[in-house]
Amino acid sequence: MAIVQAPVNRGDGIAPAVALVDPKFPHNVGAAVRAVSCYGIRQVWFSDDRVQLRGARGYRLPREERMRGYQDVELRQSDAFFDAFERDVVPVAVEVRAGSESLIEFDHPEKALYVFGAEDGSLGKAVVRHCHRFVIIPTRHCTNLAAAVYTTLYDRHAKRVRAGLEPAQRLAESRGSFSETDTMMDEVGVTWGR
Repeated sequence: MAIVQAPVNRGDGIAPAVALVDPKFPHNVGAAVRAVSCYGIRQVWFSDDRVQLRGARGYRLPREERMRGYQDVELRQSDAFFDAFERDVVPVAVEVRAGSESLIEFDHPEKALYVFGAEDGSLGKAVVRHCHRFVIIPTRHCTNLAAAVYTTLYDRHAKRVRAGLEPAQRLAESRGSFSETDTMMDEVGVTWGR
């Protein structure tokens, strides 16, 4: 997977998308790539340079996050990622802050840009000024960055499936045949919206 590090032009952003502000760990960037691939989202943006994914020793995505299956995701590094999106995109800050909407009641915008802060900090004022909506994941403790991305994208997908806006994904459909899972589901009574 190549990392795009080109100047940003309006229209380069493809919503919905995920933006990671100053991530600290390559494995969290890799997990975000995996999450967006799982839910059919095409871009992960990350800012700053604490994570340098240029292939230098110790600065690569973990092996499991460099699988060919994630080639459908474009990974872009830019501090000006907001400038890449059209004006109809709705930046959504996913962060613990006063006045945030609970993810449970949140209506996901069609063209959302989900903005996540660093593992060891909050979103700065300059980033917050760009965000139109604020969401909190109601948990007993803070989740890590990768878990927050997965939780948010799952919630989006589940609500869109219930509303009839997109089909439910089945592992068997995305991988070809996976009869063992289908057999196990039948045995334990679990269904995936067949």
